[in-house]
Amino acid sequence: MAERSFAREVEDLKLGEGEIFRGEGILAITKALLQAGVSYVGGYQGSPISHLMDVLADAKDVMDELGVHFETSASEAAAAAMLSASVMYPVRGAVTWKSTAGTNVASDALSNLSSGGVTGGALIILGEDFGEGSSIMQERSHAFAMKSQMWLLDPRPNLPSIVQSVEDGFELSEASNTPVMLQVRIRACHVHGQFVAKDNKRPAFTLRQALENPMRDVNRIVLPPANFAHEKDKLERRWPAAVEFIKSRKLNETFGPAEGEIGIIMLGGMYNSVMRSLQQLGLADVYGNSAVPLYIMNVAYPVIDDEIAEFCADKKAVLMVEEGAPEYIEQMLNTILRRRDIQTRISGKDVLSMGGEYTAPVLVKGIRSFIETNALHMLGNQPPIPDPTSVLNDPKIKALAEVVPARPAGFCTGCPERPIFAAMKLVEKELGEHHVAADIGCHLFSILPPFNIGGTTMGYGLGPASASAFNVESDKRSISVMGDGGFWHNGLATSVGNAVFNKQDGVILVVDNFYSAATGGQDILSSRALNPRRKTNNSIVNAVKGIGATWVRQIDRTYDVAKMRDTLKEALTSTEKGPKIIVASSECMLNKQRRVKPQFAKAVKDGKRMVKERFGVDEDVCTGDHACIRLSGCPSLSVKHTDDPLKDDPVAAIDNSCVGCGNCGEVSEAAVLCPSFYRADIIHNPTGWDRFLHRARSAVIGWLQARRQSGRVLFAD
Repeated sequence: MAERSFAREVEDLKLGEGEIFRGEGILAITKALLQAGVSYVGGYQGSPISHLMDVLADAKDVMDELGVHFETSASEAAAAAMLSASVMYPVRGAVTWKSTAGTNVASDALSNLSSGGVTGGALIILGEDFGEGSSIMQERSHAFAMKSQMWLLDPRPNLPSIVQSVEDGFELSEASNTPVMLQVRIRACHVHGQFVAKDNKRPAFTLRQALENPMRDVNRIVLPPANFAHEKDKLERRWPAAVEFIKSRKLNETFGPAEGEIGIIMLGGMYNSVMRSLQQLGLADVYGNSAVPLYIMNVAYPVIDDEIAEFCADKKAVLMVEEGAPEYIEQMLNTILRRRDIQTRISGKDVLSMGGEYTAPVLVKGIRSFIETNALHMLGNQPPIPDPTSVLNDPKIKALAEVVPARPAGFCTGCPERPIFAAMKLVEKELGEHHVAADIGCHLFSILPPFNIGGTTMGYGLGPASASAFNVESDKRSISVMGDGGFWHNGLATSVGNAVFNKQDGVILVVDNFYSAATGGQDILSSRALNPRRKTNNSIVNAVKGIGATWVRQIDRTYDVAKMRDTLKEALTSTEKGPKIIVASSECMLNKQRRVKPQFAKAVKDGKRMVKERFGVDEDVCTGDHACIRLSGCPSLSVKHTDDPLKDDPVAAIDNSCVGCGNCGEVSEAAVLCPSFYRADIIHNPTGWDRFLHRARSAVIGWLQARRQSGRVLFAD
């Protein structure tokens, strides 16, 4: 098995009543699910919720003891469909995925799930990936909650609140027969803290009981005429039931003084940042005591009209803090107050940015502007707070930016995908540029320097599908790229099947690195490792041939740049019709190092003879051409100055992060090892023969060096 082990985190899941759980927010949610008596858990991994999936994957003993079913879903749609178990049966189920990227995929199943409603508690945990550090499109999950009428929880980012929201979410779902979304931002998932644990619960009603006692309620199936009744049920029964539960359980919170001329309403996930901003403005202390009345919406949807009206009624102005666009809740607040003829002024996006992450500096500026307009006296004679972004305008920083190049995201050191795109650049020099459709995954980094390959990306496993419009007569073919994770997620049917069915003539390149590498290195169907809990080693080549592809090539070592180049050229120039599919395979270097390094270290410790390959550059031979860097871009490659007066350019150099893949040497001369590169074998625990060879080689080399030195012509000063 090649996946990372989470054995230590699994031990935290075993904590019982009164014990203290310490760790990250996402792991606290994992523990909370077991405390809440969940019957089944599924999902698709991705930042920032991968740990939830990874830990449960390693917690088979704990899950079996409790009678909880867990599986890694093939996609977010598969995970959402899994919640159908809670439609007819009183079983609690939870699924998880990465925010809108996953919710987009799951939306069909979610719409049907929400329409018919649920009997057991159904919880959807969304890792909200929003802001400057996000790896996806800037969208909010809030829209999906409103569209399908699913309740959305957004708890304050501390472990006790997050854990309580899991329990509240299940109970809210059951009280209103509606699926519930639990949104946790990246900062909430990775916040560290502690909470008092409870005993794990066996499900009150198990999946086995459900199978042995099948139930059927035709009114919950989304077919006419029931689907028309669902809308009526949502508005007339489920919504009021949810509102009553939220109010009676006081899921939303208020802090600060009971009265005040101004107030702040915020989503629960914004609480920490708002409090930090108020502290900097002198309006709150480090213990959470605020001089401004605060209303915390731990339930982002539905909005509780009565609570909002009561909070705003006696205030001159209220600031709504909601991250992202559009301003859904700010618009709702205006509607709620105007319908009640409450004239409190609502502020929000007028003083805060329309988009982007609401960090403390952003909030300080916005809150200060709001208070200066509506309650200036509260700021007193506080000195101006320096703008933390002003350092970027410093002349020295600007001068530095002109010298130091930008550092875009890129492949890891030794990544096997790097030589694939080096080969593509070599083919491009010979055959010209082609339209390249990219895909979600590590290979997306090929869009950036030094490769600059790829024109579009439309979704996970959709690279070849996005090139389908270019299936026309032309002197050139389109190239589309997708990873093995995307292939099994969505690509086999939607991309390859579509290409075979429509006799597309483009080239499809499947990057097979043995894992779902971009989401944390989880095993997938085609992983080469033996996994005792899943069926791996399923061939991608057999899969594409099984649905009708005929032109298929397998490359089992992507570092062979010459073979990659020639195979790509063959695919682009072949006279055979239909999709040309290349499966380029080599193990993800990051995962390989995670596996190999501990094994290597143990072998060395046990006294075994072990050899580690390292590469270097002979600066006397290097011409300073830097083709190795231009066609590789490996982080371990850099340049250094030389004292040779005959060389104007700095020479290439390899630092200690090198993993010995050899790619830089191969691509430097279009797949012929550059003569300036050399390989050195570092031998641990050498044998007597190794030591003898070392002495002999040192003696011969030393004699040659001395002979050369003696023949040099020296000039007197």
